[in-house]
Amino acid sequence: MPTVGLDVGGTKCLGVLLDDAGAVLAERRRPTPTGTPELLATLVELTAELEQAAGVRAAAVGVGMPGLVDRAGGLRAAPHLPWARDLPLAERLAEHLGRPVVVDNDATCALEAEAHDGAARGVREAVLVTLGTGIGAAWLTEGAIRRGHHGFAGEAGHMVVEAQGLRCPCGRRGCWERYASGSGLGRVARDAVEAGEAPRVLALAGGDPDAVRGEHLSAAAAEGDPAALEVLERFAWWVALGLANLTNLLDPERIVVGGGLVRSGDLLLAPVRAELAGLLFAADRRRTPDVVAAELGEQAGARGAALVAARAAAQEPWGT
Repeated sequence: MPTVGLDVGGTKCLGVLLDDAGAVLAERRRPTPTGTPELLATLVELTAELEQAAGVRAAAVGVGMPGLVDRAGGLRAAPHLPWARDLPLAERLAEHLGRPVVVDNDATCALEAEAHDGAARGVREAVLVTLGTGIGAAWLTEGAIRRGHHGFAGEAGHMVVEAQGLRCPCGRRGCWERYASGSGLGRVARDAVEAGEAPRVLALAGGDPDAVRGEHLSAAAAEGDPAALEVLERFAWWVALGLANLTNLLDPERIVVGGGLVRSGDLLLAPVRAELAGLLFAADRRRTPDVVAAELGEQAGARGAALVAARAAAQEPWGT
């Protein structure tokens, strides 16, 4: 049955419509709105646009949201969407669309897609980490996605890695995502420019230190600029630190890294792999998990949300 998947991020909403075999029939995107009525309207409009483009009506709709999503499809908290708290999104959206709606965490949806036909297929013990505006995570244990008692599992971005560290949008200090997300990469790049360490990065930002973003650092590193590569390696240590914590806890066979930062490929993942091996507990007595790039790109969350919706429409269980 055709299903729609909608992935709501910090800056954009991306939607896809999948056919019965899981192939993408249509894709659309919109900027992420800044209020509940606007969010509902955007998701309803995206669904209509996808159905019109594909020429079919979806049997169900799935939505991936950043933050704490309970098992009833309510968004309890989302640090990067501070206006969206205690929002019964599945219920409200189903009223507008007149069909089943399933809402879950965006990283959990992304892992559903990567396990179905991406970088985690055929793996029974895996962790997925999304490095974007913030950091999300999800994991497979014995082939099943784990969601936790309330559905809140996977908020790895809010593991504290620096007890008196930088203030996080969640209100606490030292959260992993302040150091290893896309915003963390931008901060590292600006710090390097201010210290006079990365002139090529500054040049790519038009000579304005305040305009420096993570993509400028990544572009300079892709050119082979030695200073940019050194700064990117420092950033990779923070990524590897969080992955080591997750590995010590969950013992995965494979770690799948998704989100916007994975576009840097091995420029980022190679130093992450190298640092991870030295940060693990008893590293000389264990196999370091594979660290691979997600295969489905920015569509992963939306495709996973559509797959979750298909399970719900067919009344198939998923996750625990």
